[in-house]
Amino acid sequence: MKALVTGCAGFIGSHTVERLIQYGMSVIGFDNLSRSGTQLTLDYLKEKYEGSFIFRHGDVRNVEGVAALFKDFGPFDLIVHEAGQVAVTSSIVNPRLDFETNAWGTLNLLDTYRICSPSATFIFASTNKVYGCMENLGVVLSESRYIYSACREGVSEAQPLDFHSPYGCSKGAADQYVRDFGRIYGLRTFVFRQSCIYGTRQYGMEDQGWVAWFVIAALLDKPITIYGDGFQSRDLLWIEDLVDLYIRVFELKSATRHRVFNVGGGCKNVLSLRELLSMLESMNILKQTPQYAEAREGDQKTFVADISLVRQVTGWYPIVAPNVGVDKLAQWVRDHIGDLRKLCNRK
Repeated sequence: MKALVTGCAGFIGSHTVERLIQYGMSVIGFDNLSRSGTQLTLDYLKEKYEGSFIFRHGDVRNVEGVAALFKDFGPFDLIVHEAGQVAVTSSIVNPRLDFETNAWGTLNLLDTYRICSPSATFIFASTNKVYGCMENLGVVLSESRYIYSACREGVSEAQPLDFHSPYGCSKGAADQYVRDFGRIYGLRTFVFRQSCIYGTRQYGMEDQGWVAWFVIAALLDKPITIYGDGFQSRDLLWIEDLVDLYIRVFELKSATRHRVFNVGGGCKNVLSLRELLSMLESMNILKQTPQYAEAREGDQKTFVADISLVRQVTGWYPIVAPNVGVDKLAQWVRDHIGDLRKLCNRK
């Protein structure tokens, strides 16, 4: 079996590569290496999985480059599309680049897939940001975090889409293209509207990857800024739980196709920013006092995925609790503190 992973040198992409190789696939990785830390991750994959992993440098926006990728290495059994612009803040600064990367890049990849490798399973990493601020769910402040007053189990796939922020628009457009290509062309596509994914090899920075960034900043004694009141909350999903779900979806009967799933830690794995900082204090990691600033545009006060549909279809559910995952992440940061210090000093 052969898989293609775009964004292979990113956080989720690299874990996807690793899990697919362990599953028995040969993996072609595709990445433009534009994000901080990707060269370190690529070096890790090349060294550990020589013979099972092939890397092709390129960009999903490049029509000729994507066509050559499929010509040289296809057809594929599985395509996992992780490449993209990942930060709301960056999308506000440069909405054109955000659109070209997320919307056009995904369409380019999809169109090549339908022509050159139509029997493959296609999994797209979408985002909870396609739902916007979800005012209809009655967001209220509890003692330690924002919660929904109208849906105790979290946000279901029936929640109306509301593309708030350029990032929400670009990922939302891509999300709908993936879904519709499955319907119109009879392709086996899956959209994962992912919540807060965290874990090792996550070179999180202030603009994206907040769990990893708080751990990294705490251990490096870097300033920590809370944008808003800190009661913003998310359901956390450990990276290895996510990539196990990718395998489960690939193994579904071939008749199961063009499905959309909300994917996260669910209502049992929720933390607010303040709760994470308290956890780091109890672990004797956090020494500095966080500063507060105005809330960012497009930031959701809370998001918790209702994961009942994906559990019903696949039998999957999260295993790693936040206290266990954060401890594992902290140990990885300690083991790679030198590389992380160099990356942070470049910012």
